[in-house]
Amino acid sequence: MQFDDLLTEQRNHRSTHIDRESTLEMVATINREDHRVARAVQKQLPQIAAAIDAAYPLFDQGGRLIYVGAGTSGRLGVIDATELQPTYGLSGEQTFGLIAGGEAALTHTVKAAEDSVEMAQADMAGVDLTDKDIVIASAASGQTAYTLAALRFAQDHGAVGIGFSCIEGSPLAELADYPITPVVGPEIITGATLLKAGTAEKMVLNMLSTGIMIKTGKVYQNLMINVVPTNDKTFERAKKIIAEATQTSTLAAERALERSDNNVPLAIVLIETKGTIAEAKALLAATGGHVSQAVKLSDTKVK
Repeated sequence: MQFDDLLTEQRNHRSTHIDRESTLEMVATINREDHRVARAVQKQLPQIAAAIDAAYPLFDQGGRLIYVGAGTSGRLGVIDATELQPTYGLSGEQTFGLIAGGEAALTHTVKAAEDSVEMAQADMAGVDLTDKDIVIASAASGQTAYTLAALRFAQDHGAVGIGFSCIEGSPLAELADYPITPVVGPEIITGATLLKAGTAEKMVLNMLSTGIMIKTGKVYQNLMINVVPTNDKTFERAKKIIAEATQTSTLAAERALERSDNNVPLAIVLIETKGTIAEAKALLAATGGHVSQAVKLSDTKVK
């Protein structure tokens, strides 16, 4: 398919006169198009769920979550990977993003980087891929050379490939093990895929990474429990999380946190199971660090 023929590059008849609209009419037009994005993503929920179910066991076994892309798609991937680290207590080795053109491309346009197969292969060769790694490759058009080459290299080395694009039947969708293709249609401003395609990618990446984190025990109830108390602010946050998770006082939470050597998941299991530190540690070890499963296992043993 020629680039100009891509749906993401077509003119949007619903925004043809956006330059003549009042400011309120203009933002209403944009908002109506964003509603279309949400519906397009909704149609991909089965594919998103399948990708999460394939990815989380690998991540749980030490696999890494690696994002690849160029331009807007690449920057959004780097953002998702970076934000996962403080939110869920991950290291930069567990999740990271690769963008065509390298770090400079995060703030500047690097000419021809997205067309470089060689750059993609070199970038992927530098991360020592394994068959437990998960690679999320994103390209609105589904045909960016850098992204395709990176995903192909990853799959050739045993990694699982998830592909995000906004074009059905695109080369990226055909290549990926788990294609996710919300068809958002023509952009509000012709060809500006930082708009609807970018919004769709952010929504999909949110679901993918959040789903993987939940499934691998980084969340208890709806609380992020892998916060590491390193200062007064994070210590207070940890106490609040423990108190809310266990429906107890912040004083009880503080005592449990001290007993567990500032380990939030351990403190939660300690309170929820009313056992000893040794018993709480054993429950977490038996369930691979999953707090929900540890609490459930304790209940089963009591019964």
